[in-house]
Amino acid sequence: MTAGSDTAASTVREATAAEREELARASRSLESASPEEIIRWAVDRYGQGLTMATAFGPEGCLIIHWLASIAPTTYVFNLDTGYQFQETLDLRDRIARRYGIEVAYARPGTSVEEYERLNGGPIYRTEPDRCCGERKLAVVTRVLAGYTAWMSGIRRDQSPDRAASPIVGWDHKFGVVKVSPLANWTKAKVWDAIVRDNVPYNPLHDKGYVSIGCAPCTRAVSSGEDERAGRWSGSAKTECGLHSR
Repeated sequence: MTAGSDTAASTVREATAAEREELARASRSLESASPEEIIRWAVDRYGQGLTMATAFGPEGCLIIHWLASIAPTTYVFNLDTGYQFQETLDLRDRIARRYGIEVAYARPGTSVEEYERLNGGPIYRTEPDRCCGERKLAVVTRVLAGYTAWMSGIRRDQSPDRAASPIVGWDHKFGVVKVSPLANWTKAKVWDAIVRDNVPYNPLHDKGYVSIGCAPCTRAVSSGEDERAGRWSGSAKTECGLHSR
């Protein structure tokens, strides 16, 4: 383990061929279902074994909006790296006031101050993959060890890495089922629903921040730029690793 890293599970369970085929059938059958129907299916199928991770993007806020009426006791967590925008942290409180769902913070074993002291400064500048691995991936691995399935807000049209994402599938990285209720939605469709239902969202979106992660690694994007262009700008990195294969 490197300095400041979180303890992660040493082994990840792999699905059997029968399990993978069952999930593929379920995903095909849900392809034309609404996100609410997909969420209900996941809740009925996995019960308290279902959790959700959110970075409070528009998709995550929309899923929480639906969860509030479908299964409000679902455990929802945010990977609090210590580097999040204040606007993101404030949105968590707005979500709690609106829906009564208090998103839990899942944190690394070290504070930002201790982490940077152990590593001689902020490593997101020099080793962003390591920073994401230790302050995000290790933490979600720890959380998901206690669950059977998790929901995410990814969409296929966000990036090439996500283009083939099923509605339901086996997450080989974490050894659990992954459910993506908005996989086949578009950005426009998400925002139409947010406006229609007055769903709280991060005000940074109104300032050109399309995809919002940690503050030091996120910038606003210009018209015509790719949706993920504002993440780790100036490098080839476009994913933290949570949703890459």
